[in-house]
Amino acid sequence: MIVLGIDPGLARTGYGIIQKSGDLYSAVDYGCIATPAGLDLPKRLLIIFNSLKHLISQFSPDAAAVEKLFFCRNVRTATQVGEARGTVLTAAAEKDLPLYEYTPLQVKQAVVGYGRAHKKEVQKMICLLLGSGAMPGPDDISDALAVAICHLHSHNWSMLIEKESKKTK
Repeated sequence: MIVLGIDPGLARTGYGIIQKSGDLYSAVDYGCIATPAGLDLPKRLLIIFNSLKHLISQFSPDAAAVEKLFFCRNVRTATQVGEARGTVLTAAAEKDLPLYEYTPLQVKQAVVGYGRAHKKEVQKMICLLLGSGAMPGPDDISDALAVAICHLHSHNWSMLIEKESKKTK
């Protein structure tokens, strides 16, 4: 199974594509979609939209996972992240890619086992799961990889529950 994890943002949208084969995870690709600060908002959103469509076409993921918007004190930042998030949802919908959403708490719980884990703990666990030495920067990338891993863990649990419920019927 291949999952595209996305950490939406207007300045930088992080993405991480993870493949799971058996019990092994491997990073297929990761990076940031950066948009120039001086560019008009619609053009910045279009860069994110087109870049995600290209990634979906190139890697043919089975699903996309995106971090849910959390409340923050800066209304402007929250609005910009919300707009970028809407662009992410639209790109996935246009490509008929199943999309799953997870809160930061759910992501930390799935990756580290503790919902209040610090970012460094999450990054260390990502490195362990992917068998890599150093976490690529910036944080948007590690957040996107974490969201993809969260979905893979959640998907595994869903499949096990479904399998068990069929046995009991």
